[in-house]
Amino acid sequence: MSNIGFLPKRNLARKNGPLYRQLADVLREPIANGTLAIGAELPKEAALAEHYGVSLITVRQALRDLEADGLVRKRSAKPTIVAARNPPPNLGWNFKNFADMAAFTRDAQLKIISYRREVSPVLERHFDMRKNEAGYCLRSILSVGAQKKAQITTYFPPDIGAKLKRADFSDVLIFRSVQQHLGLRLTVAHVTVRAEIADDALAADLDISSGEAILTVEMLYQSADQRNIEFSIARHPASLFSITYDAPNDLA
Repeated sequence: MSNIGFLPKRNLARKNGPLYRQLADVLREPIANGTLAIGAELPKEAALAEHYGVSLITVRQALRDLEADGLVRKRSAKPTIVAARNPPPNLGWNFKNFADMAAFTRDAQLKIISYRREVSPVLERHFDMRKNEAGYCLRSILSVGAQKKAQITTYFPPDIGAKLKRADFSDVLIFRSVQQHLGLRLTVAHVTVRAEIADDALAADLDISSGEAILTVEMLYQSADQRNIEFSIARHPASLFSITYDAPNDLA
């Protein structure tokens, strides 16, 4: 579409936040209301930069944000095209507290695969257990609609796991089920994020190809007395899960 006049006209100012985010919000309007139909081409990057008085770097970052939301698809040496009017359910990482975790899983379902006693180095490491001492392991799949979003493996020490049964995990948030059935409050989650490659078993669980990139999120939950209660490992396809956060410049 060569005519750019159909786009909303906005004055973008740095005082209102990052310019690329403002531009991404502007471009969402004609996509959401159907002015730009699915399959339609967006104006060229240079035309967008001139129209809104921003740099090409700003335009490209805005388009990357829209692509991450599933709204557009960038093409090599061709204009970006509209891929969807509304973003699909998002599993982006923007957690600041437990309430954010609840919002993150609002449209998700948790399918329990198994709950049983197991021996694992993970139990020794996080719950100060003896070698070959059995704890409890919950295996589950997190889905949004028909799409599998994460394989989740959750470990509990013996005394905690023995008080829980498979049917107790009725909440999509495992830690919330633990709180409800044990009458305790988990006060903090220590989070570690790392990259992995999917093996055959993980690929089968997530309906992806073996060797695909995986983003693994480990969460160690503690009670008010700083006891480790639950350790969860969530493995997400990298194409469906992202980490987003603001990094203010606090250097003098």
